[in-house]
Amino acid sequence: MAEQLDETDRRILDILGDDGRLSMRALAEQLHVSRANAYARVERLERAGVIRGYRADVDPVAAGLGTTAYVTLSTEQHEWRQVRAQLTRIPGVTHVALTGGQFDVVLLVRARDNADLRRIVLDQIQSIEGVRSTQTLLVFEETEPRITHLT
Repeated sequence: MAEQLDETDRRILDILGDDGRLSMRALAEQLHVSRANAYARVERLERAGVIRGYRADVDPVAAGLGTTAYVTLSTEQHEWRQVRAQLTRIPGVTHVALTGGQFDVVLLVRARDNADLRRIVLDQIQSIEGVRSTQTLLVFEETEPRITHLT
């Protein structure tokens, strides 16, 4: 669908990316279109899977997860599907990316503290059959993730 997005669709994505709770009336006002037009466009973007859903933007530190790390994994090539399935079930693993290059997998892990991170990496991740090695990169500071503006 990406090639079918026009300027108004891209503006909708930018605006809702900043505030997913915005009312259709307020969205339509910002777009300078009718409320029915805004609603129809958002509905079409949802049906097409461009808008996958609406979520609360939770501050991990305020929610008690003060330690963040990227963990890289090298895996046995024939085991990647099983490794991925197990990784997605580990509490604290918030993002799993299969990658090419030096590492097979990059994880974003959020933990209560360093002891909790240690438990997640050493006891849970490294015990998965097919995981050959891990490297943990502690995050000191981060900015809020977001899609680059589309307009």
